[in-house]
Amino acid sequence: MVHAIRIHQTGGPEVMKWEEVAVGEPGPGQVRLRQTAVGLNYIDVYVRTGLYKNPLPLIPGMEAAGVVEAVGPDVYYFKVGDRVGYCTGGTGGYAEARLYPAERLIHLPDGIDDQTGAAMLLQGLTAHYLLHRTFPVKPGQTILLHAAAGGVGLIACQWAKALGATVIGTVGSDEKAELARANGCDHAIVYTRENFVERVKEITNGQGVPVVYDSIGKDTFYQSLDCLSRLGTMVSFGNASGPVGAVDISILNTKGSLFLTRPSLGGYVATTQELRDSANALFAAVLSGKVKIDVRQTFALKDAAQAHIALEARRTTGSTVLLP
Repeated sequence: MVHAIRIHQTGGPEVMKWEEVAVGEPGPGQVRLRQTAVGLNYIDVYVRTGLYKNPLPLIPGMEAAGVVEAVGPDVYYFKVGDRVGYCTGGTGGYAEARLYPAERLIHLPDGIDDQTGAAMLLQGLTAHYLLHRTFPVKPGQTILLHAAAGGVGLIACQWAKALGATVIGTVGSDEKAELARANGCDHAIVYTRENFVERVKEITNGQGVPVVYDSIGKDTFYQSLDCLSRLGTMVSFGNASGPVGAVDISILNTKGSLFLTRPSLGGYVATTQELRDSANALFAAVLSGKVKIDVRQTFALKDAAQAHIALEARRTTGSTVLLP
């Protein structure tokens, strides 16, 4: 028996319980992992609250790093003792040990420790598809990124800067503005006291930006559209303030023949090869020093509820890791 955080009903942080669970032997195509670090992500909140529907009871958590303890039949790419990470195989991460499909597992390279591995995969692979595939950023472009001091935000700011972009980011405080600027954000807008639409137009001499990366959702969606230049692309990839809801698509016409997409990481790494290619690009960016992963908070895994409280209150910056 091992311990894990389990949810028997959706709701607030208090629904997460530290319980004993059984982990069996790996079946065909599976490995058993002893987990050493677990990543905290906003999608975990969506799962806990029921915004993202899952059968109950469940163990939340999408991302972790650890060591392979056992391999099942038909597993050839991994062996006992391998250091690995994951972020795309479904829930179950908030546990001391678990079974996991080998086809969704990633080798962690030397030079990336377990806490960094657990902190970087979901957020880093998200930044990769946003900047390289959803709207490929080109040198000289100016982009707008909301939540620039968050986990995805800090990685995306650095990576976009390395690609030659000018980065405008929104943040909630002066402290977060300083952090964003230290990580490649050229213009940090404190949205609690500044109108970010007006500031974007001021920074771009009235032109707007060709792309907005928006993980906030309901509170920023329509203002984000107002920041776009003609033929601009609105990338809505999160719902931190709540779902956007129904949208009259004619607004895209009236605001300049805009493009709108609602992507997710799963759509971009659906195959094992896509997953490995994206992970290799992320590892290369980190190992080269272009992107630094900043684990700024750690909590004991059994205290996951406190981590969720801090995350939802926007008291966290960068990446947060839960330690079994």
